[in-house]
Amino acid sequence: MCARRFLVTILVLTLVVVAAAFAIFQFGDHVLLRQATPRGHFEAAKAGGAPDYSQARNWLARPDMDERVNPAEWRPAGWPPPRAIRKRVAVFYVHPTTYLERDRWNAPLEPDAQTEFRTRLFVRSQASAFNNVADIWAPRYRQAAYGAFLLKSEDATKALDFAYADVKAAFDEFLRQVPKDEPIILAGHSQGSLHLSRLLMERGRELKGRLVAAYVVGWPVSDSADLPPMGLRACTHPEEVGCVLSWLTFSEPANPDLILDAWTGTRGPTGVRRERRDIVCVNPLTGTRGGEAPPAANPGTLLPSADLSSATLVQGAVGARCGNGFLYLQGDIPPLGPFVLPGNNYHVYDYALFWAAIARDSFRRTEAWHR
Repeated sequence: MCARRFLVTILVLTLVVVAAAFAIFQFGDHVLLRQATPRGHFEAAKAGGAPDYSQARNWLARPDMDERVNPAEWRPAGWPPPRAIRKRVAVFYVHPTTYLERDRWNAPLEPDAQTEFRTRLFVRSQASAFNNVADIWAPRYRQAAYGAFLLKSEDATKALDFAYADVKAAFDEFLRQVPKDEPIILAGHSQGSLHLSRLLMERGRELKGRLVAAYVVGWPVSDSADLPPMGLRACTHPEEVGCVLSWLTFSEPANPDLILDAWTGTRGPTGVRRERRDIVCVNPLTGTRGGEAPPAANPGTLLPSADLSSATLVQGAVGARCGNGFLYLQGDIPPLGPFVLPGNNYHVYDYALFWAAIARDSFRRTEAWHR
């Protein structure tokens, strides 16, 4: 039943995002802005009080949670069962945007039922890739509404800063709870990766010697504007530790303009401009920057069955290569669903396409850290 709901919601989420992107494509940016912009101005009080991360209720997933209700312990059919591999690393995972309402700039900690379901869905389908090697911590946070990403305004900036403050507070509690000699993985997607990028810039040096890898997926990372302030570099081989993996997935012919126009030209914390030519692409199939791999190298893409009754891993379904900062799919792309974003953008499937490869990559790097 959980698998069925998971797959149906993936389709619903994709449809919602595509409908918004189609509005841009057909009628111009002003249509989407009008439909997506939260009403009124940013008001912190509308999102409710700040979370106390010492309380279990403010986490979507944490190691002491019952596995039967922990979304991070979900796994597709045929994958090794829980505890098949001894856990040796702590993961701090930040989920993407799941609040699609316009009534406020930031979601409350106790959102409506649909937002709660979408949020748990992404923990289940993304953070679960690490659950054979990791104890996973996934905080609830007062995420910025999706309209905040479409505007360059004071309200949008305040909403994103507000969400980041929760992520940073959760990270502080995570560090207090995890043993000081235990290795750490950071992972996120979309809005979650935006907050992870900032966290690495401000706090990354506290992880020196402990960071296995940072999976900053679905958000552009600049080689010249973002990595130097983090004190990190992009991963160059599959057993390297203390490095960053990032990718934006497209099929060809790709048109990334819809997502990159607002990002290009912004400045990192040291004042360096972000440019398209500097976007980091680390191939999850090879674990290397600029890598290329055929479909046969993919150990498992997360796919629905024909009747949407279960999720399965299909081996050798799709390959990928890095080029011009983007990850381009190769081979016969499997039927993930009919609602890929305009520009052949596979953003929604950044994790699903390479689910087993991410699991393999995290295992290899964890093993390398221990060596």
